[in-house]
Amino acid sequence: MIRISETVKHLIIINVIMFIGTMTIGNGVFYEWFAMFFPKNEAFRPWQIITHMFMHGGISHIFFNMFALWMFGTPVEQVLGSKRFLFIYFSAGLGAVALQVGYSYLQYIPMEQQALNMGFTHEQIVQVFKDNKVFTDIGPLFNEIYLSTMVGASGCIMGILAAFGMMNPNAELMMIFLPIPIKAKYFIPGIIILDLISGLSGSSIFGQGNVAHFAHVGGAVIGFIIMWYWKRNQFNQNRWY
Repeated sequence: MIRISETVKHLIIINVIMFIGTMTIGNGVFYEWFAMFFPKNEAFRPWQIITHMFMHGGISHIFFNMFALWMFGTPVEQVLGSKRFLFIYFSAGLGAVALQVGYSYLQYIPMEQQALNMGFTHEQIVQVFKDNKVFTDIGPLFNEIYLSTMVGASGCIMGILAAFGMMNPNAELMMIFLPIPIKAKYFIPGIIILDLISGLSGSSIFGQGNVAHFAHVGGAVIGFIIMWYWKRNQFNQNRWY
């Protein structure tokens, strides 16, 4: 059994504490303060860009994320050390936010502009779409973007997973629902491609809804870029593998 590393242990503890807070404090107020809202939503606060990384929507959500953090984060931290590990972790989380919110804006702005062109003011737009009487075709998508929240460490963990794959390309990994060993150099790109397809199509290939697929892609891409840069430059004279 892999012995948990210190930074990974502390991250898991923080996530568990935040999850307990979500379940017990303020009848949803705790969640509203620390989950990531779409920046156009009045409930958005700047600190949510960071705090959402420690929030989870349910027992299974936090369990699988923390399991992955322990499994892949521990060997990555043992090789890179706590500072570089945390740099990848939070950079991947920020990359996850950037790509997910950026994609949401690409969808949101044309809908907002359409309402403005029809004579509605910025103050009226949200209510008009909520009523779903004028924009019956695009109203549901508008509300999905405007009202949705983003929570979870998945983006951070995807960055760590990408780092793990670059350090251990021949390590054999398995999905729970597909118990066939696949080398990390094939497994991880495959997961990223599936997330990208799911994000673009708007439906999960595996039938799970309410997943920020572009956040997964953003986290993995940032993790890959950082590790690629370090491998190419920073560690040439002191290799990390």
